Amino acid sequence: MAALETIQIETGPRPGASVIVLHGLGADGNDFVPIAKELDLASVGEVRFVFPHASVIPVTLNNGYRMRAWYDIFAPGPDMTRREDEAGLRRSMAQIEELLQIERDRGMPAHRTVLAGFSQGCAMALMTGLRHKERLAGIVGLSGYLPLASSTASERSDANALTPIFLGHGQQDEMVAMDRGVATRQALQSLGYDTQWRDYPMGHSVCMEEIADLNAWLLQVLAKP
Repeated sequence: MAALETIQIETGPRPGASVIVLHGLGADGNDFVPIAKELDLASVGEVRFVFPHASVIPVTLNNGYRMRAWYDIFAPGPDMTRREDEAGLRRSMAQIEELLQIERDRGMPAHRTVLAGFSQGCAMALMTGLRHKERLAGIVGLSGYLPLASSTASERSDANALTPIFLGHGQQDEMVAMDRGVATRQALQSLGYDTQWRDYPMGHSVCMEEIADLNAWLLQVLAKP
């Protein structure tokens, strides 16, 4: 399995934290570069941002059109999770685990790494982060949902039982309805996760208020002990 291509930005020559950001369906790693540049994390030191590009695959929902996607989607709306592309989800999880290993190999411990994602990327950040065998600094899920929800309890890692999670969602989200986000929050809280929830008057997007809330949360989870 080929390693994912990435865009990488460092705010200084000696980063003491990493933030891996997973894009949504049909986008690529460039999508969240401008948003990352809006963040001010100077008080926690220099940061490395990693923006991977998902593989190009045919997407059933879009009539088999090939695009960057973390997994296939067979049906829209509420039917999205009734039939999930488990093989695709697990393949992408393995690729994201490779990214986490690369960070470790160059000296960034898991507890200084945040795994974040938007939409499909949110699904992958939650799925991978909860199963990761080392404690992460935090997990961010924006405008998405928890995939393979029924297997989370049996597959989750004890290492990340106390890892803080930030969930943000648009109240008028036309792609992933907010009740899907609420259900994700409730599922995570029922499993005991420290979950911070914020919703905003927007669609399937990101707004400045959300960026500000995320910035404050990142400063908390990346604050050096």
